[in-house]
Amino acid sequence: MTAPAPAGPGWSSWPAPAKLNLFLHIVGRRADGYHQLQTVFHLLDWGDRIRLRPRADGRIVRHDGPAGVPPEDDLAVRAAAALQAACGTGAGADILVEKHIPLGAGLGGGSSDAATVLVALNRLWGCGLAMDDLAELGLRLGADVPVFVQGRSAFAEGIGERLTPLALAPQWYLVVHPGVHVPTADLFRAPELTRDTPATTISRFLSGETAFNAFEPLVRRRYPAVARAFEWLEPHGVARLSGSGSAVFVPVASAEDGYRLAGDRPAGMTAFVAQGLDRSPLHAMLERREGEDNSDS
Repeated sequence: MTAPAPAGPGWSSWPAPAKLNLFLHIVGRRADGYHQLQTVFHLLDWGDRIRLRPRADGRIVRHDGPAGVPPEDDLAVRAAAALQAACGTGAGADILVEKHIPLGAGLGGGSSDAATVLVALNRLWGCGLAMDDLAELGLRLGADVPVFVQGRSAFAEGIGERLTPLALAPQWYLVVHPGVHVPTADLFRAPELTRDTPATTISRFLSGETAFNAFEPLVRRRYPAVARAFEWLEPHGVARLSGSGSAVFVPVASAEDGYRLAGDRPAGMTAFVAQGLDRSPLHAMLERREGEDNSDS
């Protein structure tokens, strides 16, 4: 059976934005083994794209997705199945994931894809679930999913699910991917990982208190390509690791400055320039489409 075209009648396209962790502290460990974190998520105006088409037969069919990730392991597919069960719908969906966010980069690609599927199919299927309900559903898929569902840059605590929205100043970033995939589970198991950083507060973060990523020393030691990315970026500003992945970023004064710097990146590395946003492009699109629906009624 031939897969449907990724655009055309019945298909809709939705953004799945990347994120940066402006810092990431591990402040403890729960009895169940999960790590207690503090971080700030800054959502970006760049990321993946999810194309969806409702089906009447109840099937969830992925037509394209991340290379090397089977459909049953794809968070976008799992999110659709979880929402289908939660709202008791007989509808299904065709799903096409246009990947731009590298795997294992710490930019939230899989989590954002899942969140976009939850938010978009909630509308397309007419489930009517509130964002808080979708965020709770997303938490079962991954700790980063709720921030993408809620659609606001935020100070996060717990395992990343306790979110306080933050109004962050607009900021351009140059993000460098050194071409390596960092498995999160391996880092969390590492005995040398710092797990007892004193807790900070939102006011301390906003006042410019020095913050760091607990995974950075470990990733720099284990992945020489990441260390080289830091060495290249550090003369141009305060470079940071994002999440538990391999992407390294630095604030830049403008998009033009970022692109100019990206042109000189070392061989074997990719780079992109993105703006940090307080509000997700996904929610901006959702609001536009709901407004169009209201104007047509």
